[in-house]
Amino acid sequence: MFRTLLVFALIAAAATTASAANPTFYKDVLPVLQERCQECHRAGEIGPMTLFTYKETRPWAKSIREVVRTKKMPPWFANPNHGKFVNDRSLSQSEIDILAAWSDTGAAEGSPKDAPAPKQWTSGWGMPVRPDVVIGMKQPFSLPAAATIDYQYIVIPTGFTEDKWVQMVEARPSNRGVVHHAVVFVRGPADKWLRGEAKPFEPWSPPKTGADGKPRQGDIDGFGAEFLTVYTPGNLPDVFKPGQARLIKAGSDLVLQMHYTTNGKPGTDLTQIGLVFSKEKPLERIITVAVGNSRFVIPPGDPAYRVPTRFQVPNDSTILSFFPHMHVRGKGFEYKVQLPGEEMKTMLQVDNYNFNWQLSYRLAEPLKFPAGTRFEFTGIFDNSPNNPYNPDPKSQVRFGEQSWEEMSIGFFDLAVPLDMDRKSFFRRSSPTPPAPRAE
Repeated sequence: MFRTLLVFALIAAAATTASAANPTFYKDVLPVLQERCQECHRAGEIGPMTLFTYKETRPWAKSIREVVRTKKMPPWFANPNHGKFVNDRSLSQSEIDILAAWSDTGAAEGSPKDAPAPKQWTSGWGMPVRPDVVIGMKQPFSLPAAATIDYQYIVIPTGFTEDKWVQMVEARPSNRGVVHHAVVFVRGPADKWLRGEAKPFEPWSPPKTGADGKPRQGDIDGFGAEFLTVYTPGNLPDVFKPGQARLIKAGSDLVLQMHYTTNGKPGTDLTQIGLVFSKEKPLERIITVAVGNSRFVIPPGDPAYRVPTRFQVPNDSTILSFFPHMHVRGKGFEYKVQLPGEEMKTMLQVDNYNFNWQLSYRLAEPLKFPAGTRFEFTGIFDNSPNNPYNPDPKSQVRFGEQSWEEMSIGFFDLAVPLDMDRKSFFRRSSPTPPAPRAE
């Protein structure tokens, strides 16, 4: 009896070893693709090919092996030594080994009977459910083959006659190849931003300076208007847990800030916004805060110029996610935090920032920070000839809207009380906290 059991165990072990050494598409590869790749590699999404069937995937076997071994795919740039993130796309070593071994051993198909059940996706949207409401541009925006296009602002009346709490939101360009980013702001019914300047649904580009001759910096950040969502290449839709939502007040407008870049051929874009509403009033409101440094000059040829920004949290809040933003000279980005009376701690370290994959990093465990917590954001820039995306290593680089200029902005999402918005967050309401210890 013992000998029989031993034989069966050896046979099972040999079969497992054989499967690991000779993976097949249906049994071993498809489960990895479903969990790690199909989010982008499906019809209508950013991936250049779909990866659902053996026929679709087999021609890409060697390419898949290369990009997973070098960790170019899936795109994920957080240093694993700092922070845990619920949207971590990085592959485990076992997943990398499966995909690489599949290619190395001939990319066998295997039996369709071994395939897992198909994963269900929402057609036409990245959100897990179809939107309750879709609003957006009425007419496509036309782009020439080559030109510098100033930021375009498009006011979109919501027509909402009652307050709406937004559980999920996604900004979706029709032509990702020409959209560097799309920021969606909520302009409240009493806000004066762009009124009398931008007409509903008509793209409008603000003058560079105001009546006082100073740069109209406020047009970039909405003069303090609320953020609703942002589109950047490879980023995910905003999906908040039950009890948390963003607010769109009755009578509000949405304002699209579109940064278009030409790509060598004429094109058009028609960006739309999908909204899923909370079924009940939430317990917490989600707001986005942006803190940046615009007073920097990156020297010519500098391979690792650091631009620090410091910020003290004025009110108690819960941090949900981080979103670093730079342009083509961006090399790395760090978020550090210092709670009152504690040492400075690194929350996120992006070692190889990629302008073409601007991602948010959503904490696996949201963290509560009391008023007085100090943040330090540092953007690191490569203005050297070794940066393949650098348009001019010999130039000094300053803050600006276009991609050949630079930005160093740390965004983060916060959960706050329902009566707090972005403006009131910056007005201290908590007692003055004790000064934190030096790092």
